[in-house]
Amino acid sequence: MKALSDKELENIKAFVRATDYLSVAQLYLKDNPLLREKLTMEHIKPNVVGHWGTAPGQNFIYAHLNRIIKKYKLDMIYVSGPGHGGQAMVANTYLEGSYSEIYPNITEDLDGLKKLCKQFSFPGGISSHVAPETPGSINEGGELGYSLAHAFGAVLDNPDMIAACVVGDGEAETGPLAASWQLNKIINPLTDGIVLPILHLNGFKIANPTILARIPEDELVKYFEGCGWTPYIVEASTTDKIHELMAKTLDKCISDIKIIKSKTRLNKRATYPMIILKTPKGWTGPKMVEKKLIEGSFRSHQVPVVVNKEHEENLPILEAWLKSYKPEELFDSNGTLIKELKALIPPKELRMGMNPHTNGGLLLEELQIPDFRDYGLDVKEPGSVVAQDMMQLGIFIRDIIKLNENKKNFRIFGPDEALSNRLNHVFEATNRQWNGIKYDTDEYLSTSGRVIDSVLSEHLCEGMLEGYLLTGRHGFIHSYEAFIRIIDSMASQHAKWLKVAKELPWRKEISSLNYILTSYVWQQDHNGFTHQDPGFLNHLVTKKADTVRIYLPPDTNTLISCFNHCIKTKNYINVIVASKHPRLQWFNMDEAIKHCTKGLGRLEFACNDEGLEPDLVMACAGETPTIETLAAVKILRENFPKLKVRVINV
Repeated sequence: MKALSDKELENIKAFVRATDYLSVAQLYLKDNPLLREKLTMEHIKPNVVGHWGTAPGQNFIYAHLNRIIKKYKLDMIYVSGPGHGGQAMVANTYLEGSYSEIYPNITEDLDGLKKLCKQFSFPGGISSHVAPETPGSINEGGELGYSLAHAFGAVLDNPDMIAACVVGDGEAETGPLAASWQLNKIINPLTDGIVLPILHLNGFKIANPTILARIPEDELVKYFEGCGWTPYIVEASTTDKIHELMAKTLDKCISDIKIIKSKTRLNKRATYPMIILKTPKGWTGPKMVEKKLIEGSFRSHQVPVVVNKEHEENLPILEAWLKSYKPEELFDSNGTLIKELKALIPPKELRMGMNPHTNGGLLLEELQIPDFRDYGLDVKEPGSVVAQDMMQLGIFIRDIIKLNENKKNFRIFGPDEALSNRLNHVFEATNRQWNGIKYDTDEYLSTSGRVIDSVLSEHLCEGMLEGYLLTGRHGFIHSYEAFIRIIDSMASQHAKWLKVAKELPWRKEISSLNYILTSYVWQQDHNGFTHQDPGFLNHLVTKKADTVRIYLPPDTNTLISCFNHCIKTKNYINVIVASKHPRLQWFNMDEAIKHCTKGLGRLEFACNDEGLEPDLVMACAGETPTIETLAAVKILRENFPKLKVRVINV
């Protein structure tokens, strides 16, 4: 039995033609968006910048996802992984109406189409990749490798969600993405949603073939089966056949997902559906230009036809390409998508461009947090108590987990280091979430839990946390200070996301991205020089203070006060560097609160300059530098008793 009626097939093909047309028009045109007059160089952007190759495949996918959303009333988000090609998601959210709702100046008519096209990859406009400005996006497309991790983070604690994640076959070669296929061992299908990966195997990167496109098909299938997936290959010799096959395959995937949701109630391990979509690179684009193959080659990756003052001879090629989509059949006289194609779009509340999870601040609920002052150490005199800062913090975090257990909106992420980083007490309230094989000798492994630390990858932990935060929840990542350097670039990408999102009134505030770093540079322990690199702070301190904040608490009570502050903030990147070893304690809780509130202050117990100009000012920040500074002051005062010393702690 056919999945698509003849009418459905024709309409879906036409809808894809419309999004393909707009994807080309956004690349090239600043005027004449529907070719209502003869195309001239006046209509072409002076500097055409962007990527074409991935767009037609993504348009094909988006249209078919719309179909199953309508058919099954799905709560689905779309994660676009293939880097650039952002015009595809812009085109689809525009035609579904989401874009114009968010940006009322981009109207659904001829004038709006002109603005839509001109703004793309144009000064004062929008970027060529999927970005915060793009409705429905939770993935910054300018850097590859994080789409699947974001998708898995998004479905945590969202049992009804399906995250359709398009993975470019070039992107699939990055380390983070290659590792992300293993995250299906973390997800619990009863309490979490489902990630549906769609590997877009179009064969080429910017100048080379892709690895996964050049291995035998049986080897490709075995690879993904070994990772716990059931791969369905969508490839056909004609346009009609590939549409029908994609529709049948997506129906099968939804059937599989329903079975997974019911089977796991019987503790049956799940293998998850995924799609391997094989389409030509630059599908529907020019076949040949200047006697060189374009469609189905690396030459379609970016701008397949150069049209500028030096290459005006290519203008007819572009015009023929645009006209091949027959825009006059797709848009009415006002420049609005015709009603027959509008009917393919899901209801307003189900459109992927307006799914509230993709604008997580809309769903954000404040954490229930106990009074942090109740967790402070009783420090009667500076240096009279020895304690482990992180161990004490773990008690506070344990109770945050308990208070928010019903809401299930708080998680801890880290690469196999929760116990090493002395968060021991959290396991009195929760477990590590793990859905692989378990042994009786394992510790704290469960099919559900608030701790994600069973995957040894900073990239994946960071990516899942970002996906979790961007869909409206709270959490933090903990790691060794040296190892966190692995995700320098991810932190920069998130900082860029926050910067742009703050400029968009429709993007609501999300919970801050919080880091707790231990095993820091001053505490090499048994690891020696291999672990000694504090450069993460150097990397982030160059960012603006309205986005990044760094905290260096010298003891337990200041650490608890800092964490209490950070976990409540919105739209920041907060970094706390803390000690996990037994150390002297300096502040009682009242003093810690006062000190943290001011941000810096005198360590009165170490100063002897009261009312006088000091001979020497000693400044310090962080736990070990504070100890070393106090030791130095002690030595100085013993040897130079008249020396007036002031000690400042930041």
